[in-house]
Amino acid sequence: MTPFPIERGHVLAFARALGEDTDAVPPTFPIAFAQFDPDWPLRMEPGRPWHGSGAEPGAAGQGSGGLHAEQEFEYFRPIRVGETLSARRSDGRTWEKAGSRGVLHFAERHIEFYDEDGKLVARSTTVSVRVEAAS
Repeated sequence: MTPFPIERGHVLAFARALGEDTDAVPPTFPIAFAQFDPDWPLRMEPGRPWHGSGAEPGAAGQGSGGLHAEQEFEYFRPIRVGETLSARRSDGRTWEKAGSRGVLHFAERHIEFYDEDGKLVARSTTVSVRVEAAS
């Protein structure tokens, strides 16, 4: 499991980026876990090509597994500033759908956040989509 510290400064910066002036944890804050996930595909690393900017044609999605299609958060209790959660990642469903430009491949990814007592605090589900161009 990967530790996810809920730090006041990080929460405040996240809230301000949303246009909020609060130090309460915003409902979408668990997405910030990506900054602590060493396996997050869009995280920059020295000496490794980075495909997260989309600066080059076709670069967006390389290394990220496709486009971000959907995000859902489920809470079992509020997240509190000052605690450190432990995150556990797992793959979910996969499915395909025919599209006008080819086959769309969908994949779910779940992240569950646990408190220091091992109790489930929140769950995040992300759906990504990758297009396989028609030949």
